[in-house]
Amino acid sequence: MPTSIITTDDLREFKLELLDDIKKLLSKQAQGKLKKYLKSSEVMDLLQISPGTLQNLRVNGTLPYTKVGGIIFYDAEEIQKVMTDNRVQHNFD
Repeated sequence: MPTSIITTDDLREFKLELLDDIKKLLSKQAQGKLKKYLKSSEVMDLLQISPGTLQNLRVNGTLPYTKVGGIIFYDAEEIQKVMTDNRVQHNFD
């Protein structure tokens, strides 16, 4: 396997490209262009959870969903709301 040498210029260019991509994503989110509904696989990837955990979140009512013709959809805003509502904050005063 051939080796490649990465220079500081390469890293700087990568950083700028990455920042540009992040800015584009944030811009799309601000404009409401991100997907409104997510499929189960997308939710599992987003939350880094297993199919069983996702099913438990549905069954116990934690994550609201819509089922259309056998496909389960989740509202992206609802997922964000659940994450915000379940946020644990420690006060170390």
